[in-house]
Formats: sequence, structure tokens, C-alpha cells
Amino acid sequence: MKKIGIIHTTSATIASLNQLVKEKIPGTEVVNFLDDSILGDMRNGHDVEFVRERWISYARTLEKLGVDAVLSACSTVGEFAEEANEMLEIPVYRIDEAMCEKAVDQGTVISVFATLQSTLTPTVNLVERKAKEAGKTVKINTVLVEGAYSALMDGQKQLHDEKIAQAVNRYLDSSDVIVLAQASMASAVQADGEAAKKVLTSPALGIDKLAEDLEAAAE
Repeated sequence: MKKIGIIHTTSATIASLNQLVKEKIPGTEVVNFLDDSILGDMRNGHDVEFVRERWISYARTLEKLGVDAVLSACSTVGEFAEEANEMLEIPVYRIDEAMCEKAVDQGTVISVFATLQSTLTPTVNLVERKAKEAGKTVKINTVLVEGAYSALMDGQKQLHDEKIAQAVNRYLDSSDVIVLAQASMASAVQADGEAAKKVLTSPALGIDKLAEDLEAAAE
């Protein structure tokens, strides 16, 4: 039986990601670590080096617990996950990497949405890097959805989703691709038809990549 460790920075991603793993990698055991102080520290630029140290220490602990892979559920700390991937004997995944790869593949005008300023920069950096690797020139719009994150933290998920959906609608026609940078945003836009193809979210794509890699490693 496979075992996956997921490091969360908000409780909002625990249930949805565990359900996705259950659906896409049946029989897998999930070990969840939650540190909900990380986003506040990253948002305020408070001792970021200590955030890095403790995130990597969580990944190391999961490795010692025998997981086959570690998944970072938070785009804000994706660069720490990449660093941990170079350090550990097991793979460490950014949940947003597959999404950013697909965004670059699908178009050249990419609008990146986030509810936290601290998430925009690492996500944009990843999109730019994937574009460079693909030899493509892209235009990136960045959109901070004001008030959505605080609504989510206050338990007003419907308001959170409405704010994101309204912001996305304003950019839908002028964008080739819409990227929802945070896993917690995935349920906000329920698009149909052509619009659905434009809006990319990280959870399903990230878990799909993890599932494919685990299956390939088992062969």
C-alpha cells in the first residue's frame, strides 16, 4: 500500500485533497501535517528562513515515517518543496506544478488569480519558468482577489467563492488561460463548456501527476 504525506498550511485543503487521493489513488494511506502559522508568516514576511526550515523539517519527518512521496498543498511555499525534493530520498511535489505546465501548454495570455499576495509571486515565477522551459513567450496578468481569503477564514466559503468567480468572469474573455493559484480556490469557479477548459486549478492536476509518477515507479 502506498503512503503519501501532505503538508497543509490551512485546514481548508485537508478534506478535499484527501478525497482526491482516495479517488485517484485508491488504497493509499495519507498522512496530513498542518501548520496554519505559515501563511501568516509568509504574508507578513516574518522570519521566512524559519518557515523554510520548519517546512523542510516536516518533509524530513514524513520521509522517516515511510511515505512514498510528499505533497505541498500550498503554492506559497512551493519553492521550499522544490528545495526539499533535492534533499530527500523520496520525491517532493508542488501541487501547482502540473497546473502551471498545462497553463503554458494551453495559451500565451495567462491570468493568475490568488487570494493572498504572498502566493502570486511564487506562482508567477513557476509559470515563467515553465514558459522558458517550453520556449514560449507568455503575458501574465496577476489578480489579487481582495477580501476572499478573510471570508474563507471567517467561515464564509460561499462569499469567498463568489468573490473569486466575479473576478474570474472579468478576465475570462481576454485570457487564454485562468490559473487559480491556491488549492483552496478550486471550488470557486464551476464553469461549463469552453470556459471550463480555460480555468485551471491545482488539486486534481497535482494529484494526477503524483498518481502517474507513483504508478510509473511501481512498474
